[in-house]
Amino acid sequence: MIRRFLDPDSIGRPQFIAGALLLIYLSQCVWLIRVQTLHGFLPESDHALCIYGGLEQWKGEAIAGTPQALRAEAATGLPSAGRAGHLRVRDGYDVDRSPFYYLMAAAPILVMPRALAADSPLGQIWIATPYLFFGGMLGASLWYVARRLYGNAGGYIALVLYCFSPGMILAAAGTQTFGEMGAVWGTFGIVFTGIAVAHTLYAPREVILWNWRRILLLGLSVALAVGGQFSLVTAVAVALALMFWVAPVRPRAVIAIWLVAIAIGAGLLFGFYFFRSDLFWQAMLRARWIDVQPHAFRMMVSYSQILRDMASSCPALMLGLPVALIAYCGWRRARYFGNTAPLLLGALFFALAVGSPDFPGQGFRLAMLVFVFVFIAGVFADLRETRQGRFVAAGMGGLLGAAGLWNVLQLLRLR
Repeated sequence: MIRRFLDPDSIGRPQFIAGALLLIYLSQCVWLIRVQTLHGFLPESDHALCIYGGLEQWKGEAIAGTPQALRAEAATGLPSAGRAGHLRVRDGYDVDRSPFYYLMAAAPILVMPRALAADSPLGQIWIATPYLFFGGMLGASLWYVARRLYGNAGGYIALVLYCFSPGMILAAAGTQTFGEMGAVWGTFGIVFTGIAVAHTLYAPREVILWNWRRILLLGLSVALAVGGQFSLVTAVAVALALMFWVAPVRPRAVIAIWLVAIAIGAGLLFGFYFFRSDLFWQAMLRARWIDVQPHAFRMMVSYSQILRDMASSCPALMLGLPVALIAYCGWRRARYFGNTAPLLLGALFFALAVGSPDFPGQGFRLAMLVFVFVFIAGVFADLRETRQGRFVAAGMGGLLGAAGLWNVLQLLRLR
C-alpha cells in the first residue's frame, strides 16, 4: 500500500488531496499536544511508568510488562496512582499488552536530543511521534482501502470522517491517553489484508509464493494488533471467517495462509519479549485474550456510554450513520460484501466495547469507528450514483464540511 501510494507514476490529484487531508489531521494532533503541554497536562503516571519500562528494556535490562519491570505499586495489581488506572497486572505481568506497547512509548525518549526538554511542547510532540506515525498510517490505509472499494468519492468521505474525528485526534495526541493507534492499524490491516489475499486465490498461481508479500504484511498486522492489545486477537478469527467468505473454493489455501500469518505474528510477538521464552510463555498464559463481561449486555448504561463516546468521537456519525443504515436496509443495491463486511465488523467491535465497560484499552472503540467510517463511505458512494446523486453529494459535503469546521473551531478555542 505504501509503495503504491508513493509511486511517482501513480501520484495524481487523489493522492495530493489525501496527503493534504492527512497533513491537516496531523496538524490538529500537534496543535492539541501543544495546547495540553502549555496548560500543564503532561503524561499520566501510568504512561510515565510505561515509558520507564520501555526504556529499561531498550537498555537491555528488565522486559517491560513482566515482574522484573512492574515493581512497587504496579506489581501489586493495583492502579499505579491509586485510581482507576490503565494498567492491569496479574502475577506481575501486564494482562492486556505486550512489551511492544512499552517499547513504542519509550523509543522517542531513547533517541531524544539533549537540547529538547521533555516537558516542552516540542518535547511532548517528539514523545508522541509513534502515535502520530500510526495515526497517519491508519488514515492512509483507510483512504486506500475505501478508494479501492468505492472509488475516489468513498475514499474522500472515509478520510474526512477520520481526519476530523475528535476521537482519532485524541488517540494520536498521546499525552493524556494511551495511544492504541498501532493496535487499531494492525486490526485494520488484518481484516483487509486477509480479504486481499483471499481474492488472489482465484488466480491460477502458487498460493504461498505468489502471496508472500501480503502474507508478511498480514503477519505484521497480527503482531501490531495483538502486541498492542491482546484482546484484539478477535480480529484474527474474524479475518479467517472473511477469507472463507471471499474464497470458499480454496479452503485449504485459506487455512495455510492464515496459519503462516499467525506464525509470523507470533514470531514477532516473541521478539517483543527479546526472545525470552520463559517470560513470553508466562505472559501468554496470563494474558486476557477475551475480556467480555456478560452482565454488561444487560445494562442500558453500557450501550448509552458507547453511543455517547461515538457522538463525542465523531459528531458527524450521529446523522451519517442512521442515514447509511436506513439506506442499507431499504436499498438492495447497497447490500453487497464491500458494505456488509465493514458493517458487521463495526457491530462486532461495538458489542465488544459494550461488553468491556471496565477495560481501559480503547482498541475496541477506535476499531469500531474505523470500520463504521468505511461503511458510511461505501453507502454514500453508492447513493451518489443514483438519480439523486447531486443532492446526496451536497448533503454529505455539507455534513463533512460542518464537522471539519466545528472540529477546527473547537481546537482553536483551546488556546
